[in-house]
Amino acid sequence: MQKKLLAEFLGTYALVFVGTGAMIVNQASGGMVTHVGVALTWGLIVLAMIYALGDVSGAHLNPAVTLGFWTARRMEGRTVAPYLVSQVGGALAASLTLSWFFPLNPTLGATLPAGSDGQSFVLEVILTALLMFVILSVSTGAKEKGITAGIAVGAVITLEAMFAGPICGASMNPARSLAPALVSGHLESLWVYLTAPVLGALLAVPTCRYIRDSGSI
Repeated sequence: MQKKLLAEFLGTYALVFVGTGAMIVNQASGGMVTHVGVALTWGLIVLAMIYALGDVSGAHLNPAVTLGFWTARRMEGRTVAPYLVSQVGGALAASLTLSWFFPLNPTLGATLPAGSDGQSFVLEVILTALLMFVILSVSTGAKEKGITAGIAVGAVITLEAMFAGPICGASMNPARSLAPALVSGHLESLWVYLTAPVLGALLAVPTCRYIRDSGSI
């Protein structure tokens, strides 16, 4: 269990450090990374962490995904809270590291809606439901099946970040949004990114179960 929790801590640290780091560098460099580059960065770091840590902890890297796996009966209830703590801890450590590197950046990659909170809430629910549906479809238990899982999950994250990022931020991950919000002090609209991804992940579970016509996915 200690190895699994360390894997979730390190994986989520890498996710937030690289993903929000790309956003910060894009701002600092006047757009040199570009929006497409940022979206690819999010997808590629998830792909890399799935390959590196998927066989250890499942490389959830996301409280919404962990809750989705638990709802789908793919992991024991006693492991859920430790996973969530490790993920949030890794994300916070990453945002604190970035705040040291870029002390003048005002948001540190915090997720902020471009429009209304309601619009971003609905988008985040749909985006996370699609992500969780793919994850459930390419995984066995709480772990990924292999090379195809990393490609599929990374591709979904890239595509969703590419088209929805400019509107809602395409967080799909409460830990990813919580950490930079807390460290930068931008807590406005944080409720959207703590609740919508969880709701989306939970909605994906019965949908996947119904489509696959199985009592247990």
